[in-house]
Amino acid sequence: MMARCEGRVTAIVAERPECQEIRVQVGASVRDAMAYPRIVGTVSVGDTVLLNTWAVEMGLGTGGVDFVAAVSAPQPEVSPPGHVMKLRYTPVQLPVLAAESPESAHHEALKRFSGLRGMPVVCAELLSQVPAIAAAAKWETRGEARVVYVMTDGAALPLGFSRLVAEMRAAGLLDAVVTAGQAFGGDYEAVNIYSALAVARVAAEADIVVVCQGPGNTGTETQLGFSGIDQGVALNAATSLDGTPILAARLSFADPRPRHVGLSHHTLTVLQRVALCSALVPLPRLPQSQAASLRRTLDEVGLLRRHEFITVLAEPGLEALVDSGIAVTTMGRGIGEERAFFLAAAAAGLVAGQWFTGTKDNWVPVRPRVRPYAGAASTAGMCPEPEATTGRMPERRSAGRE
Repeated sequence: MMARCEGRVTAIVAERPECQEIRVQVGASVRDAMAYPRIVGTVSVGDTVLLNTWAVEMGLGTGGVDFVAAVSAPQPEVSPPGHVMKLRYTPVQLPVLAAESPESAHHEALKRFSGLRGMPVVCAELLSQVPAIAAAAKWETRGEARVVYVMTDGAALPLGFSRLVAEMRAAGLLDAVVTAGQAFGGDYEAVNIYSALAVARVAAEADIVVVCQGPGNTGTETQLGFSGIDQGVALNAATSLDGTPILAARLSFADPRPRHVGLSHHTLTVLQRVALCSALVPLPRLPQSQAASLRRTLDEVGLLRRHEFITVLAEPGLEALVDSGIAVTTMGRGIGEERAFFLAAAAAGLVAGQWFTGTKDNWVPVRPRVRPYAGAASTAGMCPEPEATTGRMPERRSAGRE
């Protein structure tokens, strides 16, 4: 199997910040490839490039293109923007200006950071959920809330790889992007997911944060072997920093794989095994048979006593996504086939927007609130409970940012 090959650039197909899409002549064939200028320098027509061809040779889905590993043309000298390295200890490591670093303009403000002050943090598993979340949050807040996306390093590391993020920004659904951990290319760079939430609040002035990995979810058909498990880590981070954790459920009645029908086993694993706090879990109003199936699942696994499930009329959020003009798909299926999937994401965005505005017109609690992990030997370190069923909303947090 060919892991590397050399060819000549014949066309620049598309360019966006941090990424060039190109065509490369390799012998008698033409191959599609992507180049990241911050790693290999800017590519021009006529350049000889070395391609990493693993993704194409292995027939991968997301990321199924070649990647430029080196360019023959000389590149100009550049000065490092900061001292923090990403892609550390690899041949392509690069320096970034981490917002937390002493050389950053945000360093002093981040030193004073004390918490998220109840800010809603929507934690998703798949990037395809993010447009519906953001569109619904923007619709619910009439565009007032600043929505910031924190991209974790569980999947694609270069933000520039994602066409979808570029479309969301162009449509006004995202106000800023923070790339966390080894991910890079955002408006703000952060060292880890916890500091990324602080950066989103302090530097990007977020009112609502959406945390999710980038394109390229990895799964292994095992309970714990999937990259979207970061969703649970994000819920824990949001809670420990005094945010309001909201889980965007992965919901489908069209997926041909039984483990992802209804509530995906990934969502169940995050809620059962990873999240150490009680999260808000908005679910859309569904046809009776689908709703009954979900309820049976939640009863069987005992999650109704650990998390706050809320039924939401999510159609307005989904309509906002459609109105944005973004034609998003999940696993190759669009809104028509995966309506429940996108409704669940929109429900999470609506709840985040309602939390921000201090209203809860669409909220229909499906059970009384009880403390998670009832009967545990110790409650030390237990996450605080949301107030969704008490008839009270937390004080609006849009003013007085750090």
